[in-house]
Amino acid sequence: MSKLPNKWLVVVSVLFGTFTVILNNSMLNPILPRFIEVFDSNAVSVGWILTIFMVSMGMTMPLTGFLGDRFGKKKVYLAGLCLFIFGSISGLLSNTLAMVIVSRAIQGMAGGLMMPIAMALIFNSFPKNERGLAVGIYGISVMVAPAIGPTIGGTLVQYLDWPWLFAINIPFGLTGLFLSAKFLKPTKKDPMKKFDLAGFLLVTFGIGAILYSLGRGRTVELLLDPVNLSLIGAGLAAIVAFVFYENRQEDPLLNLSVFKVPTYTASILVTSSASIGLFSGIFLLPLLIQNVYGLNEVMTGLLFLPAAAASGLFMSLGGRLLDKKGPRYVVPPGLAIMALASIGLGFLELSTPFWWILALNTIRGVGMGMGNMPATTSGMNSIPEHLVAQGSAMNNIIRQMSSSLGIVFFSIYYEVRRAQLAAAPDVDQQLATLQTLNEAFLVSAAVLLLAIPFSFILKGVQDDKTKA
Repeated sequence: MSKLPNKWLVVVSVLFGTFTVILNNSMLNPILPRFIEVFDSNAVSVGWILTIFMVSMGMTMPLTGFLGDRFGKKKVYLAGLCLFIFGSISGLLSNTLAMVIVSRAIQGMAGGLMMPIAMALIFNSFPKNERGLAVGIYGISVMVAPAIGPTIGGTLVQYLDWPWLFAINIPFGLTGLFLSAKFLKPTKKDPMKKFDLAGFLLVTFGIGAILYSLGRGRTVELLLDPVNLSLIGAGLAAIVAFVFYENRQEDPLLNLSVFKVPTYTASILVTSSASIGLFSGIFLLPLLIQNVYGLNEVMTGLLFLPAAAASGLFMSLGGRLLDKKGPRYVVPPGLAIMALASIGLGFLELSTPFWWILALNTIRGVGMGMGNMPATTSGMNSIPEHLVAQGSAMNNIIRQMSSSLGIVFFSIYYEVRRAQLAAAPDVDQQLATLQTLNEAFLVSAAVLLLAIPFSFILKGVQDDKTKA
């Protein structure tokens, strides 16, 4: 490994940690029914295992810009990784549901520190014209882990037991900690930097309230619950107040001036749409495979593996093309490929063979690899270097909210539309489910198609050279 250039050792180091964080979260998604059985609990209580992670992660992310500037990005990343290992050990040793939930909260805080800082560390190590490939390699953790996590989680629980879902993190986390301590370079720090307490309270309450509401609002009744609606309203009000407050501060917690850069703003819109497309597939395809075609969890897992491989491969190729040609040659085609494959999934029939669904999902993976991380890289390249950590934090926060919103939307759409179709006389339940899922994939494709015009706003380092 010492033969690798130092900048690539940075990518390898942060890849270990971030991949483990995202993989752990996706492994737990299909295992919740097991926790209901183990702890003799209910779906609402067990749902906190996922909700608390999402909320604590989202509430921690706004801090990363300040902490990175104040203490140095390497120290913050290492602290986050140590915290994640501690949360994994706590989860491994848990004997109550409450302790599992507390452990997940600790893991969420750790992820909130690690994810934005990891991107900033990579950007600090590479020049602008090489960041596409670097972020493409790193992006494997962001894109591939959610795809393979359910398969790994299901296998662990089937052959071992649920504590292994936490135990598996520890060796990977310790490896990442060793590599990061050895190969990450210390960054500049500003011991005099002041903490924006009022801004922190406003943004964390706003993000926390919205993510919590989305996390529990997986049905129409829960989403429209007065408490839920009140939390969403209060969260939105807090974020609006945060924007007005931050724009008047000389040293804000999050510098919102980055949104004045068209490429950065367009990249946020594009990656949000791509995240909705990604998580729509992660949510809808298991329902399709198991409820419509009657296949088991193993076949569901197999459906995602080629897509994950394609996403990782084309993320690297897309990053290289981004560095050479610019985002317009990568992102719009990527979104178009993903949208077309989603349209294909919108016209499935009961007689459709498994291999065709596998092929369409693999093509979706190709489009995701080309469309997501290159858009993020071009957006981050467009903002001043000293705001990279803050820009990365905001990118991750909005991506998290978009993913949550997408899952909530498709959960409710599936519930309401399926019930509507199934209520008609002489309607086959299997056909009603298939039609609902077909429509949902077409909606997902529409979201991706709407993002394509914005992807042409993206500019790369090649455009800067032309201006110069």
